[in-house]
Amino acid sequence: MLRELGLGFFFLAVIPLLVSRLVYIAFDFDPLLDHRAVNSPLFLIAFVLLVAFLTIALRRIFSSPLHYMLPTKRPCEVLVATEEETDNSDISSSSFPKKNRIVAGTADSTVKSDETTGRSFNNNNSGNTGEGVSAMALGESNPPDIDEDLHSRQLAVYGRETMRRLFGSSVLVSGMQGLGVEIAKNLILAGVKSVTLHDEGIVELWDLSSNFVFSESDVGKNRAASSVIKLQELNNAVIVQSLTTQLTKEHLSNFQAVVFTDISLEKACEFNDYCRSHQPPIAFIKSEVRGLFGSVFCDFGPEFTVVDVDGEEPHSGIIASISNDNPALVSCVDDERLEFQDGDLVVFSEIHGMKELNDGKPRRIKNARAYSFTLEEDTTSYGMYEKGGIVTQVKQSKVLTFKSLREALTDPGDFLLSDFSKFDRPPLLHLAFQALDKFISELGRFPVAGSEDDAQKLISVASEINDNTSDGKLEDINPKLLRNFAFGARAVLNPMAAMFGGIVGQEVVKACSGKFHPLFQFFYFDSVESLPSEPVDPDDFRPVNGRHDAQISVFGQKLQKKLEDAKVFVVGSGALGCEFLKNLALMGVSCGSQGKLTITDDDVIEKSNLSRQFLFRDWNIGQAKSTVAASAASSINPSFNIEALQNRVGTETENVFNDTFWENLNVVINALDNVNARLYVDQRCLYFQKPLLESGTLGAKCNTQMVIPHLTENYGASRDPPEKQAPMCTVHSFPHNIDHCLTWARSEFEGLLEKTPAEVNAYLSNPIEYTSSMRNAGDAQARDNLERVLECLDRDKCETFEDCITWARLKFEDYFVNRLKQLIYTFPEDAATSTGAPFWSAPKRFPHPLQFSASDLGHLNFVLAASILRAESFGIQIPDWAKNSRKVAEAVDRVIVPDFEPKKDVKIVTDEKATSLSTASIDDAAVINDLIIKLERCRANLPPEFRMKPIQFEKDDDTNYHMDVIAGLANMRARNYSIPEVDKLKAKFIAGRIIPAIATSTAMATGLVCLELYKVLDGGHKVEDYRNTFANLALPLFSMAEPVPPKIVKHQDMNWTVWDRWIVGDNPTLRELLDWLKAKGLNAYSISCGSCLLYNSMFPKHKERMDKKVADLGRDVAKLDIPSYRRHLDVVVACEDDEDNDIDIPQISIYFR
Repeated sequence: MLRELGLGFFFLAVIPLLVSRLVYIAFDFDPLLDHRAVNSPLFLIAFVLLVAFLTIALRRIFSSPLHYMLPTKRPCEVLVATEEETDNSDISSSSFPKKNRIVAGTADSTVKSDETTGRSFNNNNSGNTGEGVSAMALGESNPPDIDEDLHSRQLAVYGRETMRRLFGSSVLVSGMQGLGVEIAKNLILAGVKSVTLHDEGIVELWDLSSNFVFSESDVGKNRAASSVIKLQELNNAVIVQSLTTQLTKEHLSNFQAVVFTDISLEKACEFNDYCRSHQPPIAFIKSEVRGLFGSVFCDFGPEFTVVDVDGEEPHSGIIASISNDNPALVSCVDDERLEFQDGDLVVFSEIHGMKELNDGKPRRIKNARAYSFTLEEDTTSYGMYEKGGIVTQVKQSKVLTFKSLREALTDPGDFLLSDFSKFDRPPLLHLAFQALDKFISELGRFPVAGSEDDAQKLISVASEINDNTSDGKLEDINPKLLRNFAFGARAVLNPMAAMFGGIVGQEVVKACSGKFHPLFQFFYFDSVESLPSEPVDPDDFRPVNGRHDAQISVFGQKLQKKLEDAKVFVVGSGALGCEFLKNLALMGVSCGSQGKLTITDDDVIEKSNLSRQFLFRDWNIGQAKSTVAASAASSINPSFNIEALQNRVGTETENVFNDTFWENLNVVINALDNVNARLYVDQRCLYFQKPLLESGTLGAKCNTQMVIPHLTENYGASRDPPEKQAPMCTVHSFPHNIDHCLTWARSEFEGLLEKTPAEVNAYLSNPIEYTSSMRNAGDAQARDNLERVLECLDRDKCETFEDCITWARLKFEDYFVNRLKQLIYTFPEDAATSTGAPFWSAPKRFPHPLQFSASDLGHLNFVLAASILRAESFGIQIPDWAKNSRKVAEAVDRVIVPDFEPKKDVKIVTDEKATSLSTASIDDAAVINDLIIKLERCRANLPPEFRMKPIQFEKDDDTNYHMDVIAGLANMRARNYSIPEVDKLKAKFIAGRIIPAIATSTAMATGLVCLELYKVLDGGHKVEDYRNTFANLALPLFSMAEPVPPKIVKHQDMNWTVWDRWIVGDNPTLRELLDWLKAKGLNAYSISCGSCLLYNSMFPKHKERMDKKVADLGRDVAKLDIPSYRRHLDVVVACEDDEDNDIDIPQISIYFR
């Protein structure tokens, strides 16, 4: 930037003087002073030169700052030139604006690439950073800094290096129907440098069922030009512009990746050949969505290097032993299973004894087991293994050789499968898409929906192509499938566009970064199971001149009416919720007179949401998610009948989401981010027998699960095993990885800055009640609470910022020096266990106390951040000199640190099963009384209004010093134990428990769910028609399977599942309920309501209740407070059959009104 400004001012100041002097010397007059100059032709020459140089100067000066400005709001005025407003002059004459300039205009000309676009990736093995890569064009080498607040969840998936490469990449998306806009949306949210939208066609009413940026006012306008403004709003740091004239090969040279969604095979082959021959090669992607069928083809050039094939962190293990053998056997501790595979490369470090392996050289392994592997190396002459050692996987790059589209059409190789029940489907769809291309080229149009003649024509074309195929000829071309293909060929369905938009968007990211394995090379998919279960009359496919005509051409008007009249409950309005609302609005769900969609979310919008929750804008930060999302969805489809609530779904809101609410629903769609909420909604759907469409994402992975009454198992029927937690003693005294350090750091943060101030306030607000509760508890926990409160109000009370610095400096000494000295004193390096084994054996790491130094920025920054938060909790103003590191260091150096002497009687917990570090004492009660007396003395010296400010951890505000303290605590502790440190961003991911998230996997998951929604609302589909999906876009892997049916319980001639609920009406007595069950061959011996027992056959007094109403027993015995809106109560009955076998029967609902 300085170079640009310097050159600009040079031209501006110096050139006019030089021109003037040259004229003066040559012609003996001063053109700036002498009036004769204006009559001379030489003056005109000088004037032209002057104007030219001034133009250059001003451009240098004023374009340079624009390159570095980071806009936060969308532009107030955006000019979009249409084809009619532009000429067809040489398109290579203009260039793209710089990265951060806001441009939302038409690019009618070829865009010059930056000088650095030819830069190649370096090939290395750097784990999950994504460094290294292929000879693909990458855009500018010095893109702007990453906004970590905005992109934190995406950074957790990609890493900084991949994000920087994205920021330097320019992408062309050609074809702005539903698929094109979905791809563009995902790329803009990801933050590429620029996205150019190309389309020569105009918006039709037909397009409104798949493109969320179009409205009826756009009909008749150019598709690309009409898309720019709304897409630009998604991310103002991305240049979004349109190209509305005919695309030529020369246009493509300005992009790192080009995507075509509506192009003939002939033209696609021509463009693909050019992309392959370009240096460096341009990534080429062709994708289509035709009704319920879709395809993707990728060609990233003759040679493409994938640096990180899966995006996973390198696996590691803690070594327990290494044999002196050929080959050597390496055993690891059983703390965690090894995730190595045969053929992996690994490196060793920190080994004592066999130091020859510490050379950093990658070594190949084989015979990988859960806790051991064989090293392909002769270690017989190496030193004897003593102790310690870490083995870490080395991520290996992979070089791929892509075929051209022209070659791959005749020799496609292996197709990427998604559904093994359709093993033979990809070759057939490969043929179908070629047949459609030929049909269109011959007739100049798509097949007409419902036209048997057009369907037969397409089938004939497919048969002809198949007959002319020498290799890979199909025995059966499946005319029924091709008929369905022909009927919906013109339509771009929103769920399909959302799914393929996620897949293709991810492929573009791979092409621009080398991160993750590309799709190689064809992928075909269909969802014909989504078609109505009953045959559709051909007349039902006819358009009605409405915005949903495209969808009607596939499903017919009857299913469209069911969609419009559906009553839907969407739970959650985050990333998944935004995508769902967009999809549902475009599909016309709940847009009819009888339809209604209810969405609820109790959260508000934060900056970090904006990178994937695309219905929100920066000016919505702080507003309710559900309200903003509902408003945005209504702008997509004004007929959308949507109600937004801000209630959390749970037992506490059953008065809002009451029985009537649930009973009136047609379907529930979960868009949640936690398991407990999912389980609650699952139980509600199970109880009211409502379909539940479940989905979730984790980075590049996503899954969907269909929960259909009486057809599938419910969500809670199978659960993932609980996440393994590190033992408390490991976290507090014997950490061996950075996760342990960060877990400890967050625990200390919450204890020091949130829980202890809250305890202080609880005591000061009601001293009598607080001290009484502590006396009644009388345990180690109560003693610890009182000690912390007393420390805050007495020894560690802060009144000035200098006091806070003293506190922070002494905390450093306590945490990272004194505690370690005590630990080493209690367990010296040569300590042994009760069995005689070395105490400090793997996975334990022997610690080393730190020596504080104000010149160490890590030390000083921790003390400063801790001081600031301590001051905040005491309401102390931060002085200006706190921003001066030299003055802070001087203040820290003035702190007097007392000497520390280890104690002999200190007990350090080493039991991995221990749940508390507090040790009980026989004199706890006496200590508690003493502490309370001291507290009362302290309180007498405090102002009556004195309170502390508890600080709740907030990870997404980098200005609040929370992560500075936590990262400082964790990294200093890591130094103690010789554990590699992490930067603040990585610390935020772990300590903040941030769930990695990207827009592409979210879009794919919601698209898949909405394909299932067609089946649910149509009704009549069998379990084999539904699909559960697990996908990993990084690999890529798509695995679809039928849902698991529910477990069936049989008794006599009856059977039931978890979906069944028995209903007994007419407000029965207990005797009548028992007789009702007896008639079914069931002998009830126990009836409970909630946690209370209403009846047990072994209790004689319970027989007195036989003639009482069950509802009255619920009120009188179980003390149920039955709300007025509820008409029944539920009881659980334990039964036996006549042979005394226990029978697990459904829950019984007793209706009393």
